[in-house]
Amino acid sequence: MPAGSFTDLRMIRDTLDKSQSEFARLLGVSTRAVQSYEQGWRPVPPYVQKLAGMLLFLSWRKEGNRPTPCWKARNCPPDQRDACPTYEFGAGDLCWLLHGTPCKDPDSGTRTGQHTACVSCPVVGQWFHA
Repeated sequence: MPAGSFTDLRMIRDTLDKSQSEFARLLGVSTRAVQSYEQGWRPVPPYVQKLAGMLLFLSWRKEGNRPTPCWKARNCPPDQRDACPTYEFGAGDLCWLLHGTPCKDPDSGTRTGQHTACVSCPVVGQWFHA
């Protein structure tokens, strides 16, 4: 499967094998909204991006996959790791949900940078290649 992003809802929907109306129900939005997001007519709101990412993650994990915790995959130094809420709560596979961006990416402050950084992240990126 080619790399995508959290804004690539069509790829996520296809991965989950859902129709637009089924996917809309899971996301809590209208079918018309899903159509608009997939066609690029409307930007995908951050809450929809996160929920779609969560659904993709849960599907991937259901297959028995377990990612390396983000602090190991990204080789975070101990001081950075210890200050990170992801480490504090033992959620090394949910870093994208807690932070919204990878902690080391200087360009992740932009919307495009966030999506690009997530897909290229060694933790999150593997869900797009399952």
